[in-house]
Amino acid sequence: MQYRPFGRTGLKVSCLVLGTDNLANPTPQAESLAILDAAAAGGINLIDTSNSYAGGEAERLIGNWLGTRKRRDDVLIATKVFYPTGAGVNDRGLTRHHILRACEDSLRRLNTDYIDLYQTHRPDPDTPLEETLHALDTLVRDGKVRYIGTSTTPAWQVVEGLRVSERNNLVRFASEQSPYNLLERRVENELVPACQKHGVALLTWSPMAMGMLAGRYSSAVDAPTDSRATLRGGIYAERVTRRGVEVGLQFAALARAAGHDPAQLAYLWVKDQPGVTAPIIGPRTLAQLEQALPVADMLLTDELRQACDDLVTPGSVVASFFNTAAWMKWKFA
Repeated sequence: MQYRPFGRTGLKVSCLVLGTDNLANPTPQAESLAILDAAAAGGINLIDTSNSYAGGEAERLIGNWLGTRKRRDDVLIATKVFYPTGAGVNDRGLTRHHILRACEDSLRRLNTDYIDLYQTHRPDPDTPLEETLHALDTLVRDGKVRYIGTSTTPAWQVVEGLRVSERNNLVRFASEQSPYNLLERRVENELVPACQKHGVALLTWSPMAMGMLAGRYSSAVDAPTDSRATLRGGIYAERVTRRGVEVGLQFAALARAAGHDPAQLAYLWVKDQPGVTAPIIGPRTLAQLEQALPVADMLLTDELRQACDDLVTPGSVVASFFNTAAWMKWKFA
């Protein structure tokens, strides 16, 4: 396993991060625990979750694992706040009110005294950044959170947050987490250089483009029965486009011709892109995790990098994974 600097924090994190959006939904508990065991045994030291995954059950399952396996000192735990946690009008967003309450709830479910990385799951246009950062700063000063980050946030707002922190002597965003895969390359235009310039770690989600880059889709309207597009529909199904499926099949053929498993090459491509700290892999099964782990010790060749660029032009997009970002105006049919 390779370990990389986590922005300007001094931490080292594994070059693959375990994403847990599948834990408890649909992955059953026994296999979820086996995935956590295998990830830690394989050298992954950062586990990413959210209070919104499976309605909080993913956090609760991780907390159970931390307690029963006695692994709290071996891994870094990242979770998120933003999405609704109740029916109340203030049970959502990035207000001080919601952040402080949501953090206490996450700490309880995670069975821990502190969260290593607390991330804003989406920007909140109704709450000033000053209020959000003051609330996060309180959590850090109280020892309940150690580092803070953002997710699916535009480059300008990440940088604005750094300026607000600097002006007000508040805790600084250590990381951003955005979608990035061969079909969705828009982060290369502004976000990647902004993170590189300001020492912000970049975690990336959906590196396999929901399986399109594994060649699992035969068409945009005929999703595999066990895919997220089928199991969850909605925003997940929207990400599967005709052009994305076409490129995914071409990519899978390219991978096999080069002697690679397509899923592994999809992970490898993101892992070895400039400015990327680590892609987040989100296995649904233990077998999928075991397939991904060897990527940590692989290197992307210049020849394969160029072949991928020939499929999708750097900085461009053929399947939008920013469809849950209200600030992103691009739409795909």
